[in-house]
Amino acid sequence: MLQAPQRTGLSGPTLIRLLTRLTDVDAPESRQPLSDHLSQWLGWTDAIALSAALNNRPPAIAPGARQFSSAEERECERVRTTLADAIASDTAATAAKRQMPGQVSAKVAALQAGDADYSNFRQRYLSLQHTMETSIGNLRSRLRGMVAARTPEMTRLAVVDAIMDRALLPRERTLLGAIPKLLQGHFDRLRLAEQAALEAAAQAAAQAQAEVDAAAAADPEAQAEAGARDDAQAAPDSAAQVDANAPASTDVGVPPPALPAPTPGAWLETFRKDMRSVLLAELDVRLQPVEGLLATLRTS
Repeated sequence: MLQAPQRTGLSGPTLIRLLTRLTDVDAPESRQPLSDHLSQWLGWTDAIALSAALNNRPPAIAPGARQFSSAEERECERVRTTLADAIASDTAATAAKRQMPGQVSAKVAALQAGDADYSNFRQRYLSLQHTMETSIGNLRSRLRGMVAARTPEMTRLAVVDAIMDRALLPRERTLLGAIPKLLQGHFDRLRLAEQAALEAAAQAAAQAQAEVDAAAAADPEAQAEAGARDDAQAAPDSAAQVDANAPASTDVGVPPPALPAPTPGAWLETFRKDMRSVLLAELDVRLQPVEGLLATLRTS
């Protein structure tokens, strides 16, 4: 199966390491502090809102707010599992539209993979991103409300989280929205790599057969001995008549074993698996604010 080129030396979230491995983008690790990044991403209105949330008296706790319990823990796990299953089932549904390599002839598999259109994968990726954003956003809002119902300081924290969520959402959409374009390069490279490998395998097989044919034509005596040996194997009773001291066969006419050729269409299955891995890594990144709110609720 075709594999993406390996890169080493980069640390960070799984999503970043995956994209670095699968793409040809050379992205060195930033030496800039996180606070400097945030200052570039936040507008002046966001800065004013944050300053007010941190320095002013927190709003009063709303009466009758829902309290955190094991039910919310289960709901968070349900959302994560549902989204992970949606990613797996969606890529599986895409795969089901064509037969797996090896279940059809090499020619048919190559034609099917050759007709693959990346726009279909891009649309599915964007659709899953929208599903993740909506589901996780709703969950984050519910947990934020529970944090705000704890204490005045927790209310302040919930207000800060709401401001950061609103301020960073456009930047998040821009950065994560660029992933499908990055994956298109990986899609194209896998397709071209398999085409080159199949062409090289075909050329090697043709050259090996041509060498065998040329050797057989240049040595008719060895060819005759090979024919006599075949007759002896077909008629065991006459095999004893073959001279045991006759020269051994030079195996003329028998092509040497060839290296296994790539399975036509296997590159597409490789891409689907890589796309699924990237989506699952993105899911982990999107869930980090939820995990932070959960940790706050557990310890407060």
